[in-house]
This record gives sequence, structure tokens and C-alpha cells, in this order.
Amino acid sequence: MDKAYNFLLNEVGIKYHDTVIVGVSGGPDSMALLHMLIELRKETDIFIICAHVNHNMREESAGEKVFVEKYCDNNQIIFESMKIKEYGDDNFHNEARSKRYIYFDKIVKKYGAKYLITAHHGDDLIETILMRIVRGSTFKGYAGFSKVLDMSDYKILRPLIHVTKDEILQYNKDNNIKYVTDASNKKDKYTRNRYRKYVLPFFKKEAPNVHEKFLKYSETLFAYNDYIDKQMYNIINDVYAQNILNIERFMELDKVLQIKIINYILEGIYHDDLMLIHDSHIDLIYKLINSSKPNSYIHLPNNVKFIKSYNNLSYIKEDEEINEYEIELTSYINLPNGMNLEVVDKCDWTNNFVCRLNSNEIKLPLFVRNKRIGDRMEIKGMLGRKKLKDIFIDEKISGHERQTWPVVLDASEKIVWLPGLKKTKFDKSLDENYDIIIKYY
Repeated sequence: MDKAYNFLLNEVGIKYHDTVIVGVSGGPDSMALLHMLIELRKETDIFIICAHVNHNMREESAGEKVFVEKYCDNNQIIFESMKIKEYGDDNFHNEARSKRYIYFDKIVKKYGAKYLITAHHGDDLIETILMRIVRGSTFKGYAGFSKVLDMSDYKILRPLIHVTKDEILQYNKDNNIKYVTDASNKKDKYTRNRYRKYVLPFFKKEAPNVHEKFLKYSETLFAYNDYIDKQMYNIINDVYAQNILNIERFMELDKVLQIKIINYILEGIYHDDLMLIHDSHIDLIYKLINSSKPNSYIHLPNNVKFIKSYNNLSYIKEDEEINEYEIELTSYINLPNGMNLEVVDKCDWTNNFVCRLNSNEIKLPLFVRNKRIGDRMEIKGMLGRKKLKDIFIDEKISGHERQTWPVVLDASEKIVWLPGLKKTKFDKSLDENYDIIIKYY
């Protein structure tokens, strides 16, 4: 923890009477951070404001707010809190993070603070980098998160990036720091938890100081990204203006700059929803730009549509009401809902996200379209046919999602699969005869 303390005092240079906002959940990481700032206050007489967010997802949340508030009261710290009342249909973690940082920004401005300090630590950085490598990301995204983020009128600091979870727990033990525990952090259904439980122990066994290696990796990527950014900003106005990309000028650039410009465009569109974008989406845009077709388009998440029209590439955010679509399924389709359908040679999945067909039992070619009024399908293992409308209701699929949900049919218009939800009698198990495999992801 000495590295974290020295980072704040010497590297950042927090000064006498500076005002800092610290995000505190009540867990071991943020309570250790808050205690460290209290120690720093003895040396610098800083003003500490604690910002607590009740995510309102667990029964314990109300008690955690009381716990943090009481701790602040006992240590002469101003306490601010907010409760998230409801969530939309987005990914919970992504939406919660967005709401949390909007709130933090509000508190920073309320007190005119110079710094917002969060409790992200070295293990968090390893997990973030590994998850983004596996799922795909942008060049900047692969770097994880930085220990200093300049927000123009204040800075976000992550001093615990220098230390591990074990060091934090030991610090709490040595200083008799009480904290609350979130049971959901142990559940395997969350991706980050699986990396934390099964992947990190292997890395730490191979190299106990592996967090320092990942921090160096992260800093190197950020440095390279900053350099590429400077090169891009020198030419961006000649290539991309008024939300229109000049393809001819774009094609004259080195591929590294081309990909960087695509990332720049996506960052401008998605902002806090950038986690919805994978490297596969970047590849789709790149292929669209390089397509020999003079007019074409692709769909990305959140109803974003990229359109190529001769020498220009532009995008629109489509209205909530989606037009009907029907596409022949040959090898790969990027769907209007941002998902993909792909015919593959091999797949060991057995869930509703894969379908195996015998071409002798259906009429080719296959098509994919959105639902039509009166659509019915024969569900595998059930007698009779069921309305798609009823399936969507049973599966709690929102009205908006239903508009673009893919339906796979053969040439005789028989529904052979409702990807991600239900299979039909045409689906084959691994030990049956099939010659077509389709993945939905």
C-alpha cells in the first residue's frame, strides 16, 4: 500500500487543502482506500468527500449505505449518496457503471474537487485486460484502465492499481478496518468472477508480481495509443467531417490509422456504451469500406446503421420501429439486432445458440428474417405449433427486441429455428446425422 500512498503524495502531488471525492461502496477495496486517504489527510489536511452509490440490486444495499455513512460520521468526512431506482434493458454492469460515474461527476462539480479517486486495484486491471483480449476490443480498450484519467476540469485517480487484492486485505487486517462483503462477487454467472476465481490464481502462481507486468503492459499500450492519436488528429479533418468518412482519402492511409479512425468514430457514437462494441464490429466496418459494392450497409448494436454510398461512409441511428428484413443465409450475417449468424464447420455447443440441420429434411436455401404476424413453429419435443408471439412473452423478450429477433426458415417458409430461444424438430443432436451447423452469437 506504500506505493499507492506515495503515488498520491509524490507522483500526483496532492496538496494542502485539496478537495478529493472518493467512491466508496463499503467493500474491502474502497474502505482500505478511504482509510489511506484519512492517513493522507494527517499530512496534507485535504478535504475528503465520500460518494456512495446504492445499486439497489440486493437486500443488503440499504445496510451498506448506513455502514459507510456511520464510518464517515465517525471520521469527520462529508457523506454523499444516491440510489439507483431503476434500470433499463441494457447490460446491468455497464448501465450501473454509467449511472455511477454520472453521479460522481455531479459530486465533483458540486464541491469543485480536483480529484475523483476510485478503488480499482492491480487484480482488477488484470481481469479487465484479459476479458477484453478474449471478447475483442479497441487498441485503447486492450490497455484496460489508466491510473490517471484527465477529465479536463478534474482527474480520476486509481492509486490501488499498484497493489493486489491480497495486499488490500492484509492492510485491512493490520489496521482493523471493517468492511462489508458482496456475496454476488463469488457467483460464477458473472464473467469477471470466473476470471477472478479460475484464471488469476494461475497467473499469480506463475509470477507473484504479475500485476506489475500487466500495469507495464497497460502503460505501454496507452503510450502507443497517445502517439497514434496525435497522428490521427493531424489528418482526421481531411478524412472524416460532418460525420461522413471520405473513403478515397481513408484508403490512402496506413491500416493502423484506418483502424484508429474507425475506433474514433465508434467512440463518438457509443460513449459510455462502448463495451457493446467488439473487434468483430470493427472488422465489419472495415470490410464494408473495402467492399466492391457501391451501395451497402451493416447494422451495429443500439440500432446504429453504417451506410456505404459510393465514396462516402456515414451512419444513422434508426428509429425504434424497424422495417421488415429478409436475408439469405449462406455463410455469415450481421443482424439488425447487433448479433451474428454464421454457418460453421464445427461447434460443440448444445444450447439454443446453435442449430444442426440435415439438408435432406429441409428445402434450401435458408433465410433469416424478423417475425411476421401469425408466425408459428413446432418446438422440439412438443406436439403441435406455438405462436412466436407467445414464445416471446414466455421468454420475457421486450417489444423492441421482438422487432429485430431473427427467425430462420427454409425455402418452403417452414421455421427451422428461433435462435437463442427455441429449436424445432429439424434440429439434430451431436450423435445424429447433420451437415449444416449454424451459430448465433
